[in-house]
Amino acid sequence: MIFPIALGYVDEVVTDLLDRLDKRVTPVPVILAETFRSLSACRNTGEGRFIGCAQLLLVWFYSHFWKVDKVSYRVFSENYSPLKELAATPRRDYITMEKWVAILQNIKDEDVEWKAPWLVPDEILYRCGDFDWVPLLGIWGAVGYAPLLVLKQYRSRQFVPATQGLAQSEFSFKDDGYKKKIREVTNTWK
Repeated sequence: MIFPIALGYVDEVVTDLLDRLDKRVTPVPVILAETFRSLSACRNTGEGRFIGCAQLLLVWFYSHFWKVDKVSYRVFSENYSPLKELAATPRRDYITMEKWVAILQNIKDEDVEWKAPWLVPDEILYRCGDFDWVPLLGIWGAVGYAPLLVLKQYRSRQFVPATQGLAQSEFSFKDDGYKKKIREVTNTWK
C-alpha cells in the first residue's frame, strides 16, 4: 500500500498525482520522501504508525537482513525491479510485529547485507545545488536525504559527511513559510 489513509485504501492525493504524471516524470522521489519522513517521525517520537511505502521498506528489509549465497543473473538486467520480484515471490511466513521487534533488537552487524544484491553502483547523487544532501519533496512535506551517510551500502568507505542544516531540511506543508521552502527546493533541482 502506498501512503494509506486507512488500511486497504490509498490516499486520493496519491492517485491524483500518479494520474497526472507523464512518462518522463517519476514518482520515485516523492515515494522516497514520504517513506523517509514517516520513518523519521517514528524515530523522533519513539512510536507512531509508519505511513509510507511499506513495499519499499519490505524490499529493503529482505534485501539487507537475509543474506543470500547466490544472486540471480536477473538482478543485472536493465529492467530488473526488486519490487516486482518481491510481488512475484511466494510470501515468507507471516512475520508478526513481535517477531520483527525480536529480529531488529537482536540483529548483529554480520547479519546485515550492507549492499543489496540488486544494487549495481553507478553514479550516486549525493548533493543538490548548495545543499550537502538531496532535498526530496513529498506529498505532505519535504525531507533531506544524505546518501553519503550510507556509503557502506555501496561497499564504499564510510565517513561522516557534512550535514549541517540537514535536520532543518525536513518540513511539513502545514508549517509556516513552507511555500518559500518549496520554491528553494524546486529551484535547486532546476
